[in-house]
Amino acid sequence: MASHLGGEVVAAGNYDDIINDSLSLTGKYLSGDFKIEPPKSVRKWNRSLKIEGARQHNLKDITAEFPLNVLCVVSGVSGSGKTTLVKQILYPALKKIKGEIADKIGFHKAITGDVDSIAQIEMVDQNPIGKSSRSNPVTYIKAYDDIRDLFAKQPLSKMRGFQPKHFSFNVDGGRCDTCKGEGEQIVEMQFLADVHLTCEVCGGKKFKEEVLEVKYKEKSIYDILELSVDEAIEFFKEEKNIVKAIQPLSDVGLGYVKLGQSSDTLSGGEAQRVKLASFLGKGKNADKILFIFDEPTTGLHFHDIKKLLASFNALIEQGHSIIVVEHNTDVIRCADWVIELGPEAGDGGGTIVYAGTPAGLKKVKESRTAVFL
Repeated sequence: MASHLGGEVVAAGNYDDIINDSLSLTGKYLSGDFKIEPPKSVRKWNRSLKIEGARQHNLKDITAEFPLNVLCVVSGVSGSGKTTLVKQILYPALKKIKGEIADKIGFHKAITGDVDSIAQIEMVDQNPIGKSSRSNPVTYIKAYDDIRDLFAKQPLSKMRGFQPKHFSFNVDGGRCDTCKGEGEQIVEMQFLADVHLTCEVCGGKKFKEEVLEVKYKEKSIYDILELSVDEAIEFFKEEKNIVKAIQPLSDVGLGYVKLGQSSDTLSGGEAQRVKLASFLGKGKNADKILFIFDEPTTGLHFHDIKKLLASFNALIEQGHSIIVVEHNTDVIRCADWVIELGPEAGDGGGTIVYAGTPAGLKKVKESRTAVFL
């Protein structure tokens, strides 16, 4: 498993050793015991966006239609024009139409279709979720506000005049004055990497002693931040609003992550799923969003890809739309609609080889993906 549930050598050896090891998740996927199953049926669609006359870089004046409210995968060999079409034309052009600041837009004639049915466009990458080491999953998904309110309501808080801000490590008041809520002090070394030392005053607990004395069900605010997501869901079961806020982290497969885990210790895949959880938490009433992912399976295990696809499906059920630029065959199999560019890279690419359901792709002779499906 991941994080504090991992850190052990589960299996070592050749292919057969891995497959026959009962503890190896990798082995179970390689042997076929565990599979990423494609959906029983593909979703039907009636709304779409269309790029007309795309001719940036190697794109040969093509017109591409992207269905909405489904999982649409753009595939093709590296250099076939996928990123140019999606990230350099569609994404900035839509942002400009919505009145947002956009990067340079690649050459094309027009973007047509159901543009008005989308409220915003989000590029979800694997970049860190916060700039500061104080950023963490529970602050990113806005669940920490409810937890601070709960602690401010405790009898001892009322006696001492503590407000929700006293349980924040981002503002003065309740946080440790020495480390400013970081839990550590950084000694800058001139020619070596900076040295991180646990704060001597708070012992790494980030808060003043009088704030840590406030308890909810025998736990201080520091103890709460040390809980994993799944532990916190059980611990706060009487506090429905807190459970509702942190449940999406568990839904995207991050139940093992600590609520207060510093964002700079999260992997790229974990950071991406925290971002997904923040959107999932907004529910069905939120504005309809077009999500764009560029090779989201990079660095992910089979098991993580399964969780990522579950997150995609949850977003689509809420009425959002997803476009994924991807090579991974499991993701392509699970798509509702596939657009393959190619057939080759560079000058040999830039045309649409296929557009349709994944089942139809297998019959296309020019497709470089079909043989692997």
